[in-house]
Amino acid sequence: MRAFPSEDLLGKAPEGTPVPDSKIELPPVVSRAEAVAFALMALLVIVIVAVLYFARAFFLPITMAFIVGTMLSPAASMLERHRIPRALGAVVIVIAVGAAVSFMVGLIASPVMEWSSRLPELGAILKEKLHVFDRPLALWQELQSMVGGSDTLATLQLPKFEWVQPTLEFLSPTFAEFLLFIATLILFIASWKDLRRALVMAFSERTARLRTLRILNEVETHLGNYLLMVTMINVGVGIVTGAICAATGMPNPAGLGALAATLNFVPIIGPIAMFVVLVAVGIIASPTIGAGLIAPACFTVVTFMEGHFVTPTIVGRRLSLNALAVFLALAFWTWLWGPMGAFLSSPLLIVALIVKEHLMPVNSPQLPED
Repeated sequence: MRAFPSEDLLGKAPEGTPVPDSKIELPPVVSRAEAVAFALMALLVIVIVAVLYFARAFFLPITMAFIVGTMLSPAASMLERHRIPRALGAVVIVIAVGAAVSFMVGLIASPVMEWSSRLPELGAILKEKLHVFDRPLALWQELQSMVGGSDTLATLQLPKFEWVQPTLEFLSPTFAEFLLFIATLILFIASWKDLRRALVMAFSERTARLRTLRILNEVETHLGNYLLMVTMINVGVGIVTGAICAATGMPNPAGLGALAATLNFVPIIGPIAMFVVLVAVGIIASPTIGAGLIAPACFTVVTFMEGHFVTPTIVGRRLSLNALAVFLALAFWTWLWGPMGAFLSSPLLIVALIVKEHLMPVNSPQLPED
């Protein structure tokens, strides 16, 4: 008869030796059902991302309307407390926001149209002023030839401007997308209270209803505060940038300030794009390159102070956002939906964090500090 491992071990072990546990601990194994569930979840995520990408013309205006409408809902509630019907308040708010956006676009569009008509002339001026870099480039070319490199930098070549028209076409929504956004935005703000009630009453259990109500309240509060505070901060950045441009003799400081305020709504990418614009305009409009770099240098200081001190102090008190999460969300939504996706990245991240905190609360004890 064959002996089991535990029996064989008992027969050879001397008296008084402790008997080992017969239960053999096996490493955790992923079951087939768990692997299938993970694969199905991954396929679902891929399908959702593909649908959002290829149906961008529909989902982008709808999502934009939902996010902006949630941000503007507190203003509609305030008007409703002053005996203004919510539907009328929604129309008034959308008209007021549209007028403000049109004013900013007007400030930006005037210098853009003027400078776009002078692109060949401005390109020649920029190339002439950048001749100061010909000698360093020639030295670099000689160094490359000495070490066996290729001759690629004979002179400083300016980028071509064939990208301007495709970029403007990409940034400009179609009339159907704009109409869909406006109609959805007005209807969303006007019917937000009914939508809240319907979402809460969709659950039968009282706990689920309370959780849904808390999520909706926090989303509305945080997004409303985010829009208000970020708008005030960006307007301040625009005013300071316009003052810097006026003090340094830059052309059309009002338009540059409005552009700085608008681009600052897009994290990371917006300030970088504005810095590039200020460098190009400063070099063209100033008599020397050093004078043209004064405004970009001051703008860098302003955006550094705003990004590291002002915005974290004001916005961070309400909801802290991890820098890596902000960057990854910005990269993903920009790849998916372009510049409008970049604008929506932070609000969508805020919504995701609020939903995660309520659906998956952290109940585990805190780890000791290092």
